[in-house]
Amino acid sequence: MSAKASDKIATMVLYLIAVFIVALLFSLVGYIIFQGYKVIDWHFLTAPAETFEAGGGIGPQLFNSFYILIISMLFTAPLGLGCSIYLAEYARPSKITDLIRLSIETLASLPSIVVGLFGLLIFVNMTGWGYTLIGGALSVTILNLPVMTRVCEDSIQGVPGELKEASYSLGATKWQTITRVILPVALPGIITGIILTAGRVFGEAAALIYTAGLSSPNLNFKIWNFFNPRSPISLMRPAETLAVHIWKVNSEHLLPDTRQIADGSAAVLVVAVLIFNFTARWLGSYIHRKLSGHRA
Repeated sequence: MSAKASDKIATMVLYLIAVFIVALLFSLVGYIIFQGYKVIDWHFLTAPAETFEAGGGIGPQLFNSFYILIISMLFTAPLGLGCSIYLAEYARPSKITDLIRLSIETLASLPSIVVGLFGLLIFVNMTGWGYTLIGGALSVTILNLPVMTRVCEDSIQGVPGELKEASYSLGATKWQTITRVILPVALPGIITGIILTAGRVFGEAAALIYTAGLSSPNLNFKIWNFFNPRSPISLMRPAETLAVHIWKVNSEHLLPDTRQIADGSAAVLVVAVLIFNFTARWLGSYIHRKLSGHRA
């Protein structure tokens, strides 16, 4: 077989693989949304869930999903970014640096249920908090830190060396170079890390079952006191998320409309992830253009 024929066959195979993956993704998302959109209305999105009767909603679970996402990202983003800056710009090749990288890779390979059991031991039992939103957020942070760190580190290391040298030649300090040159250029990769970790928060169930619990109090959106367990912003209350709710209703099968609730919840979860991803991409591109003057 000639080199040109081999090249054409390889190109065709790669195109077919790409088309297959895209078709599979669209089919999966389309099927989930098609099955669930009939259930979705304002009542379904805002009403509390029922335990035994049909007609319940997912209001508290939807709110808890976004709230845990925000709280966990408040820990994940700065810690992951700080660790990646250290590894990419400050750490010298040594056994300690190798040990840090090995620890990150080991942490990334841990099953989420193991992290959930670790969170049960630390954030539920040892602290005496019980099942809380903050315990769930911290457990998800442990899951997401390795991904955030590696993605941001790769993005920072991908910044052209000429840009750093130009910054140093103009008299900028190392910190000024990091904050005014490296981070703006690496911003698209950092946004990718945030999207990847945020998507995991939306879909995570195993770790949250053991830390945030399988229930949620009836939230009163007129109470904005951190210490009131019925307040939506309280961190010390159980906080069942949407992914956990889908697992629970399918496992218990106590509701007459279990299938409809699960289908509707899955569709809302997929749409929420898509909206979050597109918004984060758009916001990241906008900030990148403002900081660098170039399109992402």
